[in-house]
Amino acid sequence: MAKKTKRRLSIALICAGFTLLLFAARVRAQQGSGNEAADQANPSAAETTTTHQSGPVTPANAVVTSYTLPPRLYREARELGQIFFAFDLIEGLYALLVLWLILHWKIGPKYRDWAERWFRWHAMQAVIFAPLLLLTVDVFELPVGGFEQWELRKYGLSIQSWASWGADWGKQEILTLILGTILTAILYAIIRKSPRRWWLYFWLIVLPIAAFLIFLQPVAVDPLFHKFEPLQQKDPALTAQLEKMAQHAGVNIPPSRIYWMGASAKSTELNAYVTGMGGSKRIVVWDTTITKMTTPQIVFVVGHEMGHYVLHHVPKDAAILAGGSLAAFFIVYGCIGSMLRRWGEGWRIRGVDDWASLPVLLLLLGILSFISDPIANAVSRHFEHQADQYGLEITHGLTADSGEVAARSFETIGIVDLAGPRPSRVQIILTYDHPSLPERIRFALTYDPWAHGGHGEFVH
Repeated sequence: MAKKTKRRLSIALICAGFTLLLFAARVRAQQGSGNEAADQANPSAAETTTTHQSGPVTPANAVVTSYTLPPRLYREARELGQIFFAFDLIEGLYALLVLWLILHWKIGPKYRDWAERWFRWHAMQAVIFAPLLLLTVDVFELPVGGFEQWELRKYGLSIQSWASWGADWGKQEILTLILGTILTAILYAIIRKSPRRWWLYFWLIVLPIAAFLIFLQPVAVDPLFHKFEPLQQKDPALTAQLEKMAQHAGVNIPPSRIYWMGASAKSTELNAYVTGMGGSKRIVVWDTTITKMTTPQIVFVVGHEMGHYVLHHVPKDAAILAGGSLAAFFIVYGCIGSMLRRWGEGWRIRGVDDWASLPVLLLLLGILSFISDPIANAVSRHFEHQADQYGLEITHGLTADSGEVAARSFETIGIVDLAGPRPSRVQIILTYDHPSLPERIRFALTYDPWAHGGHGEFVH
């Protein structure tokens, strides 16, 4: 629901499984990050945090005609947007640079030699090689994550201490190493068995693994980073309003599938999301959203998330990633052999079936992923726009002035999260996985198929 959310764990793990970008599989776990009292010496941060107060940010009777911010917040939102636009681009290029340095410094062959010296069995060699390589990459990339946390703290979007942030990084690392070791062992076992079809067989094996990870994430991984409780236990009155909305839509999303998440221990930002698969599928609403929005605004926010649920966006995302990953594996298969023939000797890599070839495979996949990001963002923006539309349709007739309520919801998100007021078209295409806040507010205020006796596209 936020203007540009951090990657969800389900998407990160799918990408990790499908493309083996294991060291980019950062566990989002919906963790916030932000500013502490010590930063109040910074005037900019102190003035920003004054907007993160308890109670609704945008009053229920406020009239919203466009996305506007007070002058100081406007300047800070533009600054933050420019910083993270550059950060998103540099982060992707830096990840590729790290892989190239690993190849240039021949780190992979050193770890391979250690693994082969200690064990003859390939499975045990994977237990040595994969964690060492993954940990090396993540240590190289640690400053990038640290910079992001520092900026979020500076602008008051995080209240997470560095100790807590470090503990979360450690948990993420353990999960990445476990998953990475398993997938690396499977990949190279398949490469050795079928040098010509490994790209297809590995993809087929990863499909059920990815589905299992999507199912497992909300019940076993997310609780490692945040506290979750059924929303009904925290706010029965709000739950009753949400049940009424679900009945209005004619969909069966019981209260047991709507969860409260304690984000405020780490973040001041607002968010809600849908996650899981089958029996683990659920809607999650951050406690910061509940604190800083009115009940009608929260109903719209959850209506938006219900749209993801009803319109099957999670399995659609998975299907798109599956198809794209199959194509990526085939392209990598076609390129890696010629790369190793040209540079493999200098990198001390014996062949595709050598453990030390993993950074080459990852570099190729990383380049493809970097190039395809605008396409993935466009698909995500389309799904988010559909969810906005569904939220407007499901609250029509249930909430007075539902379009205006939705616009106030978006403006609240912008004020609290410092959403960019005027992102460029290039910025949106390259880095936005949601429509911009000005676009979303404009749509909320103008979408009215009922004005001439029509009905919604998704909710009749």
